[in-house]
Amino acid sequence: MFPAEIEDLAQAVVARAHDAGWTIATAESCTGGLVAGAITQVAGSSMVLDRGFVTYSNAAKTALLGVGREVLEAHGAVSRETAEAMAAGGLTRAGVNLAVAITGIAGPGGGSPEKPVGLVHFATAAADGLIWREARFGDLGREAVRTAAVRQALEMLLARLDG
Repeated sequence: MFPAEIEDLAQAVVARAHDAGWTIATAESCTGGLVAGAITQVAGSSMVLDRGFVTYSNAAKTALLGVGREVLEAHGAVSRETAEAMAAGGLTRAGVNLAVAITGIAGPGGGSPEKPVGLVHFATAAADGLIWREARFGDLGREAVRTAAVRQALEMLLARLDG
C-alpha cells in the first residue's frame, strides 16, 4: 500500500516508541489519516498508536483538537500556528507522549501565491515542547504531495523518538 521507504520508517517509529514505552497520536488534515494508516500497517502498532484525528475542516480542528478559532482566522488552516496547535491538541486530548500534526495544500487547486500547492506545515508535540517544520513540495500532484507529507511526518516522529 505504501512505498517501501515509508513502510521502513513506520516500522522504525513503532519499534522506537515501543522500546521507549511511548504512545503516539496523529492529527492530520491534508493526509487524511495516511500517517496513522502507515503506522497501523506495522504488526504491534496497537501497543504504541493510541489514535488518529482526521481534522480536515476548521470546525473539526476546533472541536477535536481545540485549535482556537482566533488562530484559524488570523493565520489560516495551513500555517505554523495551526500545525503547532493541532500537535498540542493531539498530545493533550489523547494523553499520549508524542503527537504529530500535518496541515497543507495537496492540490491540485486551493493554492495561492502566499500558500502555494505543495505547502505543508508539520509539528510534533511532546512533554519537552513543540517542533515545527515547513515543506514546500511543489505542485507534484495530490498523491505525491500526500506521500511526501507522510514520509516527513514519520521522519519527524522518528527524530523525536531518537532524542
